[in-house]
Amino acid sequence: MQKTIFITGASTGLGKATAKLFQQKGWKVIATMRNPSIEEELSTLENVHLLSLDVTDLEQVKSAVTAAIALGKVDVVFNNAGYGLLGAMEAFEDEDIVKELNTNVLGVFRVTQSFIPHFRENKSGLFITTTSLGGFIGFPLNGIYNATKFALEGWSEGMSFELAQHNIGIKTVAPGAIATDFGGRSLDKRTHPAYKETEDKLFATIDTMLAAAASAEEIAQVVYEAATDGKDQVSYIAGADATALCQRQSEIGREAMRKELGKSILG
Repeated sequence: MQKTIFITGASTGLGKATAKLFQQKGWKVIATMRNPSIEEELSTLENVHLLSLDVTDLEQVKSAVTAAIALGKVDVVFNNAGYGLLGAMEAFEDEDIVKELNTNVLGVFRVTQSFIPHFRENKSGLFITTTSLGGFIGFPLNGIYNATKFALEGWSEGMSFELAQHNIGIKTVAPGAIATDFGGRSLDKRTHPAYKETEDKLFATIDTMLAAAASAEEIAQVVYEAATDGKDQVSYIAGADATALCQRQSEIGREAMRKELGKSILG
């Protein structure tokens, strides 16, 4: 029987790559984005349905979930919508911080909560959320972004217990750098004169980060693995860079890793 995946943030990058991969694997794909009317590639694919969704709008979330379920049983929900927020704490207005938390964390909560009754009724289902290497390791000028991704990792682990009672799974896919649109629409950056030296050093490492970045298609393969391997496993580290850094942290410990990263990035 054909399975169905519901994807948020499917207009670009990992979301789009995942939509295309699952479609190629024979799944029905419900690809959501804020402006589906301008999507020209996914709209041409068989068994791909586009829906409008801004995860910060609760009423839109409810409408999109209702529309998705009307198309038939949903098997997997991929919470992928989110963006990076880069800068020193002093550089942000309160509205910047609220927007980041609203999209990256509360958006995931809204979509998940709206689908739980459907999964519970079917006694099956799986939630997968894009987190980040930044959900395991803190990086300079990434404090707010780190907070959202650490939150999603902890939330997913905690949720695994209550969802398991109803045969519902929950997993995270934590990539390192992805070679898609870095510095563009998926990254919001702020600067502050008091942190210029740190900013300059961090920004100078971006080319090195991109050289080690995985493609969106590579990370999509990990999403597919998480969706189909049947394992009782919450976290999937994705990409060679993320795997190497997590292994290093496991070897030397968090405090030593923090010092090592600080020295390598900031000198």
